[in-house]
Amino acid sequence: MKYSGIGGQAVIEGIMMQNGENYAVAVRKPDGEIEVKKDTYRSVTKKYPFLGIPFIRGVFKFADSMIVGMRALTWSCSFFEDDEDAKESRFEQWLDKVFGEKLESILMTVVMIFSFIMAIGIFMLLPMFISNICKKVIPSHTVMAILEGFIRIAIFVIYIKMVSRMEDIKRTFMYHGSEHKCINCIEHGLELNVANVRASSKEHKRCGTSFIMIVMVISILFFVVIRTDTIWLRIVSRIVLIPVIAGVSYEFLSFAGKHDSKLVDILSRPGMWMQGLTTKEPDDTMIEVAIAAVEAVFDWRAYLDENFPGWEKKEEQA
Repeated sequence: MKYSGIGGQAVIEGIMMQNGENYAVAVRKPDGEIEVKKDTYRSVTKKYPFLGIPFIRGVFKFADSMIVGMRALTWSCSFFEDDEDAKESRFEQWLDKVFGEKLESILMTVVMIFSFIMAIGIFMLLPMFISNICKKVIPSHTVMAILEGFIRIAIFVIYIKMVSRMEDIKRTFMYHGSEHKCINCIEHGLELNVANVRASSKEHKRCGTSFIMIVMVISILFFVVIRTDTIWLRIVSRIVLIPVIAGVSYEFLSFAGKHDSKLVDILSRPGMWMQGLTTKEPDDTMIEVAIAAVEAVFDWRAYLDENFPGWEKKEEQA
């Protein structure tokens, strides 16, 4: 496998693919046509190089991915809005009047902040409170920290299982699979076409699902070492250490995505297993959308020429 540098995200009936500062969103519209939008986004770590220092950059890279992801998701949703011609409510008219063209970015910011707060509450604080119930019968701090970590993972798995029952989420997970398959296809030296993508793996070590799993595992290690006497200090530690844990997790994920070894594969395995919940096998129409997104921002032929000389002859022989 050769690192390509491209990554992506599933959106509503489509895929976002990013290569450096360039990203493209490809969506299968209700009429069956594929619509592609290209744009650029400059990372905050490029604007302020000191934020790109290892173990610090992870937090800002995560913020970058959230911003680009929300932009892509908002655009994809625009093709599937119900009752587009319906009259705006007075509240919507007031928002348009007060905020004007800035309304969309403001709403996006509010949604991101709310989502982040909810994630902290559900996946960081709730497991702590649940495990704290067992404090009287489990005096060991180490066992309590491990128990809290397993509760955190269990909550995440239950959450994914529940949302995956929704039809729209199922299709999004299928598009997620097509995104991974496209990247795996290229990084294993194969021509980017439907047949090769279909035969490629739907799991990838650089996936955001793996990042979340790594965060949960590393958080166990941190909280085993860091001991606090009161519930309030435990709450503060869970919140304050999020950037540190995210920074360490990003470095591991970045390293794993660029290197192949038995040790890396073993350490990456939990995240790959978790992707079994968030990726599904796509159909050919979804693969076509993913290919359109890749080709809009990435010259895969030049990449194969550089990293896999003679790939065209191998394809012909196959």
